[in-house]
Amino acid sequence: METATAEAQTLRERKKAATADALHRAAMELAIERGLPEVTVEAIVDAAEVSRRTFSNYFANKEDALLHGERERLDRILQALRARPAGEPAWSAIRASTRALFDEEGEPDPEWVAQSRLIRRHPSLIGQQLARHAEFEHDIAEELTRRVGDAMRARLLAAAFTASVRLGADVWLERRGEATLTDEIDRMLAAMGERFD
Repeated sequence: METATAEAQTLRERKKAATADALHRAAMELAIERGLPEVTVEAIVDAAEVSRRTFSNYFANKEDALLHGERERLDRILQALRARPAGEPAWSAIRASTRALFDEEGEPDPEWVAQSRLIRRHPSLIGQQLARHAEFEHDIAEELTRRVGDAMRARLLAAAFTASVRLGADVWLERRGEATLTDEIDRMLAAMGERFD
């Protein structure tokens, strides 16, 4: 009985994730094709073939749908950090968690690049992205507090981490082709890590 319940829950979770991904992809494709100002929630739900109510169950607005992929990546970094060995130095754990995500995903596809450039052109997306990064930084700091035992040091580590990742992505976008995104972010983390490990 428990196995059937667990399987049903897993199937439900996969369906929910697939619906969120479909809405995200529809929002991205429309924003790239038409430009963000021309994209409406109605257009997104039509493209994803779901109802407006379904959209509202997943996202607050079109910006939220557009940033869904990034939220998923940040969540995976946090989960990977939580799974690292407890005795591992904090900065090494952060760096390894980030490297694992990028190694798993491989180099960004053109959609990711287009999304990154789209975000940089629109204040409404930048605002939501910054808010999301602040939440992520808070979650990372909480996890790091368990490792270092000092909440202020953990906050400093988390802030340095998010700044390093953001700078690595910015540099990669500016100099596309000179290095992989993974290597660029890892280079920033290595440089910052000299102060912490």
